[in-house]
Amino acid sequence: MSSPQPRSAARTGPAPWPATGPRSPARALTVCSVAGLVLLLPTVLVSWILVLASERGSGCLMYGEHCSTVPGAALWACFWAAVVLGVSALVWPRTRWPSARCWAVGLQWGAQLTLGALILSGA
Repeated sequence: MSSPQPRSAARTGPAPWPATGPRSPARALTVCSVAGLVLLLPTVLVSWILVLASERGSGCLMYGEHCSTVPGAALWACFWAAVVLGVSALVWPRTRWPSARCWAVGLQWGAQLTLGALILSGA
């Protein structure tokens, strides 16, 4: 009678992912793109709350004076640019033009941070 094999020896094939080692750049871009899309609405909401909590923001809300001069079209353009760039980075094939996908994620974060800065500039 032979002794039973340990469980680790019975497993065949490679592990689902390496225990150590660098992550693939394609996966990192996907994570960054998803993180940007998930954080887009909280960024907008927190920025508006901070603006409306200021004296200038509440004066604009209550009396219509000292309001921001940033056009609403610029805010919407940054918002939709961040959404479109984030979704395009997600659906872009990982093996085709990885540099374009990297640029899309970078521009997504740039549009999102610009949106937050434009909202906060009205404070």
